[in-house]
Amino acid sequence: MRPTRAVLTVAATALAPALLLAGPAFATGTVSSPAPVAVSPAVVVLETPVDEMSDDDVRVALSRILADPDSGRRVIREVNALLDSGTPEEMRAWLGTGYRLAQAEDDTVALSRILADPDSGRRVVKEINALLDDGTPEEIRTWLETGYRLAQAEDDRVAIVSILNRPGISDALRAAVQEAIDGTPEEMRYFLEYGQYEVDA
Repeated sequence: MRPTRAVLTVAATALAPALLLAGPAFATGTVSSPAPVAVSPAVVVLETPVDEMSDDDVRVALSRILADPDSGRRVIREVNALLDSGTPEEMRAWLGTGYRLAQAEDDTVALSRILADPDSGRRVVKEINALLDDGTPEEIRTWLETGYRLAQAEDDRVAIVSILNRPGISDALRAAVQEAIDGTPEEMRYFLEYGQYEVDA
């Protein structure tokens, strides 16, 4: 891990350790049962171009961003500062360019939180490292919205297959593993967290 990435990881872990994502373990023993991570699904979309907004529209847009439960820490901090003492011109400038930059920093912290978890799978780690090296803010946002789910699904599939290596695996669990491998990302995640333990219960 490069020093820059290590610093990001330490900072992200210190900021919000409760948001760490636990992915599947790849040992041949018990597969971990991680809790899903809340990743911001999307930024607030502005319905009107910033230069066509009235001063009131600008304040409403900022308030919508502030009220969005998925807004990150830097976004919230900067919106609060603007609503407290920003001029209409400063608010417009932030909506035009500052929002993207603040969201990019929050998204990078989200990547670092996932990377900091030792249970994150190989594809997730590989793709995060590539994004931290060369990803644009737009590529990082797209990955958090859609690519993360797909990368996690591939890692989950590998973890499910590894269950077949357990000594003394029952026929019922073996059959359940075969079925889970063909499931949706959500079904595979459920199987790792709960389903595998229900088969022989």
